[in-house]
Amino acid sequence: MCIDVGTNNQALLDDAQYTGIRAKRVTGERYTAFLDEVVSGLKAWQPHVLLQFEDFANHHAFELLDKHRKAACAFNDDIQGTACITLAGLLSAARATGKTLEQHTFLFLGAGEAGTGIGELIATYMKLRTGCTMEEGRKRCFFVDSKGLVCAERGPIGELQHHKRAFAHAGVPFCADLVSAVKQLRPTALIGVSTIAKAFSEEVVRAMSEINDRPILFPLSNPTSKAECTFEEAFGWSDGRVLFASGSPFPPLESAADGKTHHPAQANNAYVFPAVGFAAVLTRARAITDESFVDTAEALSVMTTREELETGRLFPAFSGIRAVSAALAARVAKKMVEEGLGALPAGVSAGAGDAEWEAYVASQMWDASRLADA
Repeated sequence: MCIDVGTNNQALLDDAQYTGIRAKRVTGERYTAFLDEVVSGLKAWQPHVLLQFEDFANHHAFELLDKHRKAACAFNDDIQGTACITLAGLLSAARATGKTLEQHTFLFLGAGEAGTGIGELIATYMKLRTGCTMEEGRKRCFFVDSKGLVCAERGPIGELQHHKRAFAHAGVPFCADLVSAVKQLRPTALIGVSTIAKAFSEEVVRAMSEINDRPILFPLSNPTSKAECTFEEAFGWSDGRVLFASGSPFPPLESAADGKTHHPAQANNAYVFPAVGFAAVLTRARAITDESFVDTAEALSVMTTREELETGRLFPAFSGIRAVSAALAARVAKKMVEEGLGALPAGVSAGAGDAEWEAYVASQMWDASRLADA
């Protein structure tokens, strides 16, 4: 379903072939009331309906998700899918370093709501798997925005945007730029959500490489023209030691040093959101929780072998996405039933193991060959 609330793009409004509503974009209370009406209408039509919010602007996306996920089975791929695939990549990279995730320190360039959403899911993972508090988990995450390091020393926390406040840690000296923050905080992972091309400069990458045997660099900004660095740059400046995942695809590299082909990972949401949504539909889940995304990230992170990790593959090959989706959906659906979020589907026995769940999920997936049989 595409929702049209107008546009502020005058070129489109003046275009005789534009098929959208010819009016300025609706905002404020009218916008909120309209979305409320859409969601309530969908629920009246189908009491169990899965809502996936896609491509909503950040200032609306978080508000809509927080409001409607409490009353409907809903998620936002741009927020939660991005956080999930990033967490999965970090868990894979942590395997390659030989350290658990809670032993790592994460520095983000860009402190928008999408970036802090990733930080929140990292903290949620640590809380669920180590028993620490959310506050303790958040203290492993630091953010640099256009004004420097987000911290209590920078100024009154109350003056920060709401989503940044939980990450404005006390007792951390202010740093004016990314290089200074890397040298002071000594992060093991650097995550780019800034849309600033080339922000991961040679100086930044070499500083990360001096601190870490296997520096983790995730330039996640899209499209390629806005990526914080390329795979070739990260690989060269780290002397081939980087653990890399990007939002945009990059080609593999042949290394003269070891004669091997090294593959850049792409943190593509398509690994996770179809599986999570399908699990919710199959079990008629009443909600999609943060725990569901943690389960998905954890399951995806162990689908690569040690040998694959050594060549840079932090995720399984995308050519096998149907099998990956079936396995992930089975894992999440099983957990949803176990936790009382969803109902056991007909065709799955009580107490079913992973193999039975995977066979059931695969049987429910659309298959073009069945059309010929029909």
